[in-house]
Amino acid sequence: MKKFISILLATALAVSVTACGGNEPSSVSETSTPSESSSTSEATTPQTEMLRIGVVQLVEHAALDATYLGFVDGLKEAGFEDGKNITIDFQNAQGEQSNCVTIADKLVNDQSDLILAIATPAAQAVANRTKDIPVLATAVTDFASAKLVVANDAPGGNVSGTSDLNPIEQQMDLLKQIVPDAKKVAILYSSSETNSEFQANLAKETLAAMGIEGIDATVSNANELQQVIQSLDGKVDAIYTPTDNVISSSMALVSMTATGIGLPVIVGEPEQVKNGGTATFGLSYYNLGKQTANMAVRILNGESKPADMPVEFLKETELFINQTNVDALQLAIPQELLDKAQIVTNDK
Repeated sequence: MKKFISILLATALAVSVTACGGNEPSSVSETSTPSESSSTSEATTPQTEMLRIGVVQLVEHAALDATYLGFVDGLKEAGFEDGKNITIDFQNAQGEQSNCVTIADKLVNDQSDLILAIATPAAQAVANRTKDIPVLATAVTDFASAKLVVANDAPGGNVSGTSDLNPIEQQMDLLKQIVPDAKKVAILYSSSETNSEFQANLAKETLAAMGIEGIDATVSNANELQQVIQSLDGKVDAIYTPTDNVISSSMALVSMTATGIGLPVIVGEPEQVKNGGTATFGLSYYNLGKQTANMAVRILNGESKPADMPVEFLKETELFINQTNVDALQLAIPQELLDKAQIVTNDK
């Protein structure tokens, strides 16, 4: 009997040990692998979708940089912040058209939800690479002549945006007030930019109506600027340059060379004045970027699409005068202009 009880107790103990040992693999089987755990987490905790915004900027200079800053700030004010609910992939083409094409390919292949193109060559590169992704362009003078849209008031495709068309009549009137005896004006711009050629033609038409002759002074790259400007010595009374990316990137050189031969330079936008140009009535490129952001918000929210969004224009202008340049040229600026101008100097 004792032997039977001993056997029974031993059997019970063995069953108990086996049962306890069986809990260990059960515990391991409930612990998922990292990939399984991630899958389970995503299923139970919905993630906020990160929208991808690609940006290609033609070149680094003050006006285009201000446009991009305004765009980012405008998005943030509307609730779209980089790293939170959007991812911004900013790429700078360093002034090379071939880089614009390479960057455009990247942004398209990355399946961006929206692409911002800053300056005409950048916009043209992106427009040639996608007909599906919404594209907004900015710092483009005339979308239609750049063949980015069917018409500025009815784009009809996947591209729209904001124009930096200058108040050219106002700028030519300013030139006349600063150089009242002007008979001939050189229009300095890059022959490779459709954007600039469009503005140059408008400037010549406006000058002609004022009885002033406008002549082209074109460059293909920045290396030609000094020679072209020096060739104007004694041939013109002033220089006008539009919102040209080649000129803007080398504005300090343009100002120094023109001042050296006694020529004031009326420019296309305020940042060019801050970098040595004589004066302008111009647009705020920061505000242009914010206006572009407003368009982007409507697209990201699904409220509109580029085909139905007319190209938008800024209407407010500001007068800027560079006092350092004015003093160097010994110009007599009418007091009425000085009273309403923002005065800047080369040393900021």
